[in-house]
Amino acid sequence: MSHDQHKPKTIVRDISWLSFNARVLQEAGDQTVPLRERIRFLGIFSNNMDEFFRVRVATLRRMTMISGKANMHLEKDPQQILDDIQMTVLNQQSEFARIWDDVQKKLKGQKIFLVNENELTEEQMIFVRDYYDDEVSPNVNPLMIENIPRFPNLRDKSIYLAVVMWKKDSALKKKYALIEVPSRALGRFVLLPSKPGEHRIILLEDVIRCNLPEIFSYFGYDQYHSHIFKVTRDAELDIDSDISTNIIQKIEKGLKNRRKGKPVRFVYDREMDPGLLEYLTRRLNLTKKDNLIPGGRIHNFRHFMDFPNVFKPGKQRQKPFDHPLLTERRVSDVVLEKDIMLHLPYHSFTPLIDIIREAAIDPHVGTIKITCYRLASQSKIINALINAVRNGKEVVVMLELRARFDEEANLEWKSRLEEEGAKVILGIPDMKIHAKLCMIRKRVKDKNVIYGFVSTGNMNEKTSRVYGDHCLLTSNPRVMTDVSRIFNYLEHYRTGETHSLKNCQTIIPSPQIVRHELHKLIEEEIKSARKKKKAGITLKMNSLSDEDLIMKLTDAAKAGVEVRLIVRGIFCMITENKKFRVPVQAISIVDEYLEHARVWVFHNKGKQKVYISSADWMLRNLDHRVEATCPILDEGIKKELIDILEIQLKDNVKARWLDNELSNEYVKPGKTKVRSQVDIYQYLFNKTK
Repeated sequence: MSHDQHKPKTIVRDISWLSFNARVLQEAGDQTVPLRERIRFLGIFSNNMDEFFRVRVATLRRMTMISGKANMHLEKDPQQILDDIQMTVLNQQSEFARIWDDVQKKLKGQKIFLVNENELTEEQMIFVRDYYDDEVSPNVNPLMIENIPRFPNLRDKSIYLAVVMWKKDSALKKKYALIEVPSRALGRFVLLPSKPGEHRIILLEDVIRCNLPEIFSYFGYDQYHSHIFKVTRDAELDIDSDISTNIIQKIEKGLKNRRKGKPVRFVYDREMDPGLLEYLTRRLNLTKKDNLIPGGRIHNFRHFMDFPNVFKPGKQRQKPFDHPLLTERRVSDVVLEKDIMLHLPYHSFTPLIDIIREAAIDPHVGTIKITCYRLASQSKIINALINAVRNGKEVVVMLELRARFDEEANLEWKSRLEEEGAKVILGIPDMKIHAKLCMIRKRVKDKNVIYGFVSTGNMNEKTSRVYGDHCLLTSNPRVMTDVSRIFNYLEHYRTGETHSLKNCQTIIPSPQIVRHELHKLIEEEIKSARKKKKAGITLKMNSLSDEDLIMKLTDAAKAGVEVRLIVRGIFCMITENKKFRVPVQAISIVDEYLEHARVWVFHNKGKQKVYISSADWMLRNLDHRVEATCPILDEGIKKELIDILEIQLKDNVKARWLDNELSNEYVKPGKTKVRSQVDIYQYLFNKTK
């Protein structure tokens, strides 16, 4: 066997994901990032880690239980991957603690103090007791746990205060109690009365700690120790492919089961009373293998994404601006004449709400159809759709109930839309609907015209301010006929009518079809390179983990195709290889905005083919989801997208190299600093003049 055959073909997906989260942590550690943003990045890191354990680690756990088929898509034995994860996570945890210490010093420098229950003035103590009595006590339900036969079901995403109580003169009779910290109801941070120019903040759990003698006054104890811990549970919703069961019941059942999912991580304050720690792990059926992670005093750092805005006014985030063609006319009138590309969050999201609002009151519009994956909590998109129903339009909403962790919200939207009379379709067994599409049918001079949009991002006005995405507004018949075909497929899937995604002529849909087309596109570039002609592939996406397409890109690099990659998250390609005739350039950009767009460019003998897509190059997006990849037909928009990619490929402030070790080395700055998100804003803003 040659030496090459021993080498891994790809990087382990889960390790590459942890490497992405390390880039988020780098942002939190970056002294040039404003303090409020550094705290937000710590919150994002923590939230990402929770989701990683809930979903990926839980899945790997299951795989260790069922050998054989489950390991098909893994680069290593699942137990080996779990061991590697544990080591990496512990290292990241200590880096997190180091950064948090530094952030706290900087907070003090700005006279912002996070104080605990032992650091309160008399005035603050009175405030905290009153606040506890008025706001907190109705939400606190202590559980005496040492003698209960059935241990309570601890909620995922919650933090718990584990309390040990005893009398000073009799250390033998200790009592244990649990209190769920009601941060869902009250938020995590309480602003205390402070001196002028200072801000003192106490965490909700410390408010409870101040009041432990009152909460447990019945027992007459005088000693209390309390420590925070949290449990992360297996969150995969096991929705099987039994079509006869109503999918909604499955989701609802899955959500109930999620609360009972097996614990996959137990994070606790390392100062916790050893007897209580041993007791808790035993009652939760945890062993040393179960990711028992000792941490500091504070957990559930995801709440720190909502840290109170007590900072001195600094440099404000640039505001989105109007697309230059959409300032004076109705959006729909412009779109019926020409294609428009919104580049979010630089451009305002408002035209996407306006196009539906306009359709809702337009007497010539008969139908609006839209796919919704993640919606804002007060969704203006939904309000506009409801208004359309009230105005007698046919409204069809494809609502994906399995948008992970948004299932409950989407169930509520479903009820609301159906009450108003909209038709809600709920997807396909074993397949998420991830395409971002909208079509509006209108009568113009006795003819039906279809217009709408194809996007890389969600219909969510809240996230549109921080997610980098592209949204094509178009009435191009070639594109819109295919959007209509995809909706026909989604609406008639259950009846077995022959509306097939294979009928699409312009949009390339998933599942499967896009994989086949990508093979052809890459193969064309390989052919050109072999003929010593210019050949190039530039790809931007969130994740690249599909082994089949990674191997195809590897073949392209070996043939001499210039391969350039901008991948934010999971990245499994081995990019450094002596057999590559042209070195692969692969970077990840993590900055103020979340790079969420997918754009693919193929040189195509000089007549560049440019696509935007809702799909990443992952097995699930290519083979198990309905996705839409749309060619850009307007030459001006093509140039705009290519220019934006070129700016990103020159980034030398927030770009990291994606080398074989995923060591997250920053691209070294040249003579000119290029911070792509700042430069793209300027590039697009200049077009408004």
